[in-house]
Amino acid sequence: MTDIDWVSFLLVAGAAIVAACLVVALFAFGLRMLSTAGKAPHVTPAEFTDAITIVTPAEAAAEAKRIRRAAKKNPLSAGQKRLALIVAYACFSLCAVVILFGIYLIIPALHG
Repeated sequence: MTDIDWVSFLLVAGAAIVAACLVVALFAFGLRMLSTAGKAPHVTPAEFTDAITIVTPAEAAAEAKRIRRAAKKNPLSAGQKRLALIVAYACFSLCAVVILFGIYLIIPALHG
């Protein structure tokens, strides 16, 4: 029977929780900055035969129109919009870096 190193276990659990919260916070802030820059993401839903709710083309067009109207009402200057877009891309890049670093930490442990 092996003993569990509880300090190491808590350290790994804490690091996983912090990393997960960091990725979620960075992604949420990136989406916020993306919409602030006037580039709100609009993804047309895929149609599945067993889907509970299917968005009609008219509803999708109305949503796209609402996003375009909101982008026109944006009170920010062009420079502020550009800065928000750069911050959004930086947040998404940091998300990718955190995820790739986590994978880097896991992969060598599998072979050792």
